[in-house]
Amino acid sequence: MMLHNLVVLGDENVGKIELAMKLCPNQCIQPSTADLIREQAVVDDEPCVLEILVTAGLEQYTTVRDMWIRDGEGFLLVYSVTSRKTFESIRKYRDQILRIRSESDRPTPLMIVGNNCDRIVEREVSREEAFLLAREFDCDLIDTSHRTDVNVQRAFYEVVRMIRASQNGILWQPRWKEQDKERKTKRQRCSIQ
Repeated sequence: MMLHNLVVLGDENVGKIELAMKLCPNQCIQPSTADLIREQAVVDDEPCVLEILVTAGLEQYTTVRDMWIRDGEGFLLVYSVTSRKTFESIRKYRDQILRIRSESDRPTPLMIVGNNCDRIVEREVSREEAFLLAREFDCDLIDTSHRTDVNVQRAFYEVVRMIRASQNGILWQPRWKEQDKERKTKRQRCSIQ
């Protein structure tokens, strides 16, 4: 069975542990520690083991975080849509990943995860702002809610798909690139004469 190493990074109190608990409800996860969770899953009809490192409370220990990043295969960069500060920190985590993995010859599977999307009234970061950052980073973006279980499994499984594509030498295209291509094709077909 294939093993996939996922690393969940983000500021404190963005819901990293809660997302992992939704994906792996039978695991015992301690708040304010770094936890390594092993969970069997079936992604696209292929069984695998997800090894998910959730960083919580240890963000300030850069040496340990650097080791996690070096060993990780795919990354979920989590921010809270209700906190602009956590969104702005995403760049810092992405830069650390690129710095540490600069010698790698493979692309780095990366997903920006906007958690707490169910808290619409409290939203401080618009979907458009997050989309622009995903375009800049050339990565995927997804909104989640650990409270209502919106897109939690999808976020983790999409990163697994990116890892698999990378391992097979396939260039992963973010969903927004595919949507851009579809829009351009539609515009070309809809010419007014």
